[in-house]
Amino acid sequence: MSSSQHPVALRLERQVGGATKLLATVMCLPLIDGIFPALVLAGELKDPVGILQVGLLVFGGSATVAVILAEMDGTPREQAKTVLAVGVVLISVAAVEAAFAPTIESGLDLIIFERFAALVMAAIAAKTASARIGEYLPGPSVVVGLGLVASLDPSGFEVVMVPDYGLILRAVAAAGSGVAFALGVALTAPYLREVVDIDRFRFGSAVALGVLPLSILGLAPENAPLAVLVVTSLLAYDPGPVEDAAGEAPNDAVATDGSGDDDEESVIDFPASEDEREPWL
Repeated sequence: MSSSQHPVALRLERQVGGATKLLATVMCLPLIDGIFPALVLAGELKDPVGILQVGLLVFGGSATVAVILAEMDGTPREQAKTVLAVGVVLISVAAVEAAFAPTIESGLDLIIFERFAALVMAAIAAKTASARIGEYLPGPSVVVGLGLVASLDPSGFEVVMVPDYGLILRAVAAAGSGVAFALGVALTAPYLREVVDIDRFRFGSAVALGVLPLSILGLAPENAPLAVLVVTSLLAYDPGPVEDAAGEAPNDAVATDGSGDDDEESVIDFPASEDEREPWL
């Protein structure tokens, strides 16, 4: 299963080109288009479950899996080095954005902004599920920008000089969990290419992303997206036909005489007369 038609990855591949650049773009895009800051401001990093959900769904999602398994070449060690190089940048920028989050939060109406954060996650889920649907939806940066404008409340704005170190650590943990997931995929890539249906995992991840906005709005349990992702991983596991102890497919192969016609039986042609028979020695 070394190929995938992931719409997000394919669109970015046409823009940036190259597996390494594509992986860096896919993993760091949530930092650029405002998805990660939106989730930070929406309070999705308040507990370990939220940290893990953001890390796995946002940074280590189906696009990351598709790029590593379908686009990247080289040995698992070489792929792991690439993931770690991208991960250093990812974790550093995530920490910086979390440091500025309290300042941005002071100038926003968080109740309104949380709705826009849920809306952007729903849009990403739709884009992940279908490239055709994604063509008609605005980009995440547009939705986040509209959310900032709609929720702007300058009356309470203040520059927070002392950063929230707890929030920074949680942001680093979220980014680190995404990098750890990508690293695990890279190290086990030769095996996963044989047993993982990438497109099935993509659709399941889209469902998990679609459940995330419901949890943001309080319409679904907080750990529901993570549960959906776990079920998705199990359903995407496709090891193929099981071989028996002798290494042969069970009852599927039919022995033939090698002539290409499975319906004809092999017949031993005995000599017709005694003159044609070979003497016994």
